[in-house]
Amino acid sequence: MDKKAMLEQLGLKVKEIRLQKGLTQTELANKIGKDHPSINKLENGKVNPSYIFLCEVAEGLNIDIKQII
Repeated sequence: MDKKAMLEQLGLKVKEIRLQKGLTQTELANKIGKDHPSINKLENGKVNPSYIFLCEVAEGLNIDIKQII
């Protein structure tokens, strides 16, 4: 699997879990102290996120990071 596909897959997983939790991108961003575009870029595979950012997202979703990586 190439890098682009991996980032897209990661983003789809985050989006799926966010929607299951009933959160908008803005609500998730606010929970973790980020802006809306950062979540949008993550979910659309447009950014290669740091491990710290993924930890923050997982915490905002109340999940273990293993569920998204």
